[in-house]
Amino acid sequence: MIRSLYYTSEHKFETDLSPDVYTAALAEQNGIFWLDFCGEPPEACESILLDTFGFHPLAVDDALQETHVPKIDDWGNYLYLVLHAVQLNLPTSDPLETLELDVFFGKNFIVTHHDQTIAAVDSVFSLCRRDHRHLERETAYLLYLLTDELIGQYMPVVEEIDDAIDQIEDEAFKQHNPQMLENIFILKRTLLQLRRVLLPQREVFNKLSRGDYAQIQAKHRVYFRDVYDHIVRLHDISESLRDLLSGALDTYLSVVNNRMNEIMKTLTIITTLFMPLSFLTGFFGMNFFGASDELNAWTGKIAFGIVMLIFVMLPFIMFSWMRRRNFA
Repeated sequence: MIRSLYYTSEHKFETDLSPDVYTAALAEQNGIFWLDFCGEPPEACESILLDTFGFHPLAVDDALQETHVPKIDDWGNYLYLVLHAVQLNLPTSDPLETLELDVFFGKNFIVTHHDQTIAAVDSVFSLCRRDHRHLERETAYLLYLLTDELIGQYMPVVEEIDDAIDQIEDEAFKQHNPQMLENIFILKRTLLQLRRVLLPQREVFNKLSRGDYAQIQAKHRVYFRDVYDHIVRLHDISESLRDLLSGALDTYLSVVNNRMNEIMKTLTIITTLFMPLSFLTGFFGMNFFGASDELNAWTGKIAFGIVMLIFVMLPFIMFSWMRRRNFA
């Protein structure tokens, strides 16, 4: 899908321009032209980007063929940015999906390219279509709207991860199964992947807010500084979530170890209680205590009663002794 917005210096607004008028729209220095490629094959985009806009072939190749971490390149009269949107699909094995957004930003135009639908782009595109006033404040402000919406949609992802960690912390004391341990490590990989996206993207907006590029005027840098602050906050939250998840893992392992200790303690008590009984049964079951004229007393009713009394009382005596010694 190829869609476009065009706002002229005479305050005229047009949408979905035909490729024949792209050159005329670019020639209007005081207008704003936004061209968006969504899921288009490289062949349909390449000629427009190279011939109509005159972008460098390396930048076009980066946008259409390559996959990059967030970055920004200065090509003289335009900037090329790579930004990442994120989607979270819990509880799959690879829940965090990153969607690359390529942006060409010039004085009077913005060109965006993405292979998959990105909610932030659709939201800002619909906003500008409904309210033309957003197109009256130059392309840098339009870029700010786009990036602010893109970064703003990170927060629901972070909050969902936070809720998942809270659920793990609550269940760590109730149940112990391999699935919980797997979920913990899935979230750890998710936070690590999120960190790999946030760090380079933070550097991109740091450069935009410092005034490193002539395309960003001083009056617009404050907007990108605001986006930069949002990313710094997101990064701090993600680091806190990593600490929480590490704590949840330690708690889970401690609970499992304590549970194992309780099981071993119970088994030890049972073994200890029956150890004297095993000794007595083994001792009196030896062959030299068989019936004979000399040892009839050992197999009589009195001996049987005494032995049975010992069998009944000895576990209680052993248990009481262990309780006094705090063994049980």
